[in-house]
Amino acid sequence: MKTIQINHLNNFEGTVLIPVFENNSENKVIEFEGVAISAKIFSGKKDTHYVAEKNKTTFIFIGLGNTIDYKSLKTIFRRIASKNKDTFTSNVSLFLPEVFTQEQVEAVISGLYLGTYNLGHYKKQELHPFLNPEFELQIVSNKDFSETINKAVKIAQAQLATFNLVDLPPNVVTPKYLANWAQEKGNQYGFDVTVLGLEEARKQNLGAFVAVGKGSDNEAQFIIMNYSSKNADPNLKHIGLVGKGITFDTGGLNIKTAGMVHMKCDMAGGAAILGAMQLIADLQLPVKVTAIIPCAENSVDSKSFLPSDVIYSYSGNSIEIIDTDAEGRLVLADGLSYLIKNYNPKYIVDIATLTGSSVGTFGYECAALFTNNESISKKIQKTGESIGERLWPLPLWDDYKKDIESDIADVKNFSGKPVAGAISAAKFLEFFTNEHKAWMHLDIAGVAFGDDEFAKSKHATAYGVHLLTKFIENL
Repeated sequence: MKTIQINHLNNFEGTVLIPVFENNSENKVIEFEGVAISAKIFSGKKDTHYVAEKNKTTFIFIGLGNTIDYKSLKTIFRRIASKNKDTFTSNVSLFLPEVFTQEQVEAVISGLYLGTYNLGHYKKQELHPFLNPEFELQIVSNKDFSETINKAVKIAQAQLATFNLVDLPPNVVTPKYLANWAQEKGNQYGFDVTVLGLEEARKQNLGAFVAVGKGSDNEAQFIIMNYSSKNADPNLKHIGLVGKGITFDTGGLNIKTAGMVHMKCDMAGGAAILGAMQLIADLQLPVKVTAIIPCAENSVDSKSFLPSDVIYSYSGNSIEIIDTDAEGRLVLADGLSYLIKNYNPKYIVDIATLTGSSVGTFGYECAALFTNNESISKKIQKTGESIGERLWPLPLWDDYKKDIESDIADVKNFSGKPVAGAISAAKFLEFFTNEHKAWMHLDIAGVAFGDDEFAKSKHATAYGVHLLTKFIENL
């Protein structure tokens, strides 16, 4: 979607989008370019819109309420683009009110672009007007928002790419597919990619990762990405990211008894990091980022790892397997250990659809946050709140260590208890961080894939793409 900025609508014919803050007086009239609407008919109430026509132009007045947050504004304009596309011609203009901030402009443009997404990847469908190569959105404003608009488009492009990765079926999005995607985007946007296959992973003693992936015909792939700003500053902040890339999770031999149809989304943490790497490189942030995504399919086969197996992780620690459906923490353990030993970044964030327990705690409203670093905890919470990707902390008290203690091995991968599952999983991961002073774990099981107005079935949210990028940008 290309944009061009104009100062007026003289002789314009097409569709005009007009954001309107709420007018609470019944006696007032909303006016724009000679079109007048009584406040009794349309007052600008949040989540409402009004369509009017004059001559050969369609005016869509979009209600924002008295005040509006970033996420709501983005959703409103995604709705307009998604559900009103039949009213769009080849000429569409967006009016930006004088009171709009840079953040509000960013939310509006990103929302419009996200509204082009259609879940029907394997259906015959018409191209959204905004995706026509000749389409150009005209921005009506006296202020220069070009830099903000450019950034907003890049944010939406990264989120749309993440939608695709998570929503496409698991017979398409295999570990190899993700590895190829990373390499293609690395070449396109400017970051280095190294991929370790299963045999190379064995040679490098990535034992926990190998155990999870060895039961599938789709070979596991250990993806390592490195981005470094062209900025010559030798003191660039170095951030490490690790994302769970389980492209499908049967549960292994502890096979799932419910909800398996949605397990293509079990790589949403890895997808969020892939999207974030695209965006970080696209924005040319002045940072250094190393990202690792251990990608595997947790399948049922004669080669699958067994409950009660004892395996060795990359860190050299032994792990007793209590439950093969607690596989995400195994690949993350090797990802974290590999990152710390070989790259030792100053900050580390891992992100994963890890536990149903986090959903039981927070529902579908926010992710669970685990860290012992109060400073970065507050910073990422503030970042998430500003864009509508919320997080809330849960404790990492040492009282929970007993949940991962094993009689036969250094640690076990599952407590076996029906309580505090998200916390014991986080304690397991903490065990492999070598007491890193700035590590965070984000359990996004409740926010990465869900129901909303934009499709009839559950689908991707791209949670984490903007969050991680903005957090890194503001470190």
